Amino acid sequence: MKFTLIRSATIVLEYAGKKFIIDPYFAAKYSLPSYTGKSLNPLVDLPCEAKQVLQGVDTAFISHLHSDHFDPAAQELLPSDLPILCQPCDLEKLKEKGFIHVIPVADQLVWDEIKMTRTVCQHGSGKVLQEMGDASGFVLEHETEPTVYWAGDTIWCQAVEAVICQRKPSVIITHSGGAVWGNQVSIIMNAEQTVKVCMAALSSTVIATHMEALDHTTTTRQALRNYAEAHAINEEHLLIPFDGQTFIFNR
Repeated sequence: MKFTLIRSATIVLEYAGKKFIIDPYFAAKYSLPSYTGKSLNPLVDLPCEAKQVLQGVDTAFISHLHSDHFDPAAQELLPSDLPILCQPCDLEKLKEKGFIHVIPVADQLVWDEIKMTRTVCQHGSGKVLQEMGDASGFVLEHETEPTVYWAGDTIWCQAVEAVICQRKPSVIITHSGGAVWGNQVSIIMNAEQTVKVCMAALSSTVIATHMEALDHTTTTRQALRNYAEAHAINEEHLLIPFDGQTFIFNR
């Protein structure tokens, strides 16, 4: 398994012979509106050209259709016949955008011998949760690869804890930028919640993503590292990649 963080929540994942682009967000720096009034988005450039990111990609994963997970630039660049795996509620909207090979994952799906299980996200709380709508995470399993749990846009909650306890993933990918909405309501994990994931998964490697690229995030890479170290979570247990960084994992 080869993991490469592109920027924010965008990942290239090479897994069991497939090359996935996950939540492609290709906008140029400062080309999209602000979420909070602080700054135009995204806050940083891509580490390489978007066309380079897409080289060799044969499948896309879209966790949900918020603009920082599938933006107009990505919608323009992805081939219309590229297989796209998504949550069922996004099927028709993706077809309306011109994509012809959209595969909804309602619960479980086997895709070229990779078992995929869709997981529940809690993308906020209270009224903000309703405003955010549905988002999904996914567990990937294959006999030759480590089990991966991509948690998606979620805060720490019972559903996340249950996946960790039941699936016992070797690798957990979290969205850890501490993004907030409305009256400063958390809509993804922050440093404290990411450390809770680490403590619930002592034998897993946790990879923190979705950081330092959008104006509604509040947790920096350094703040997360400092908090983790203060709670005895070391650099081998919690990886905090920079944009463009790659990790390779064996089963």
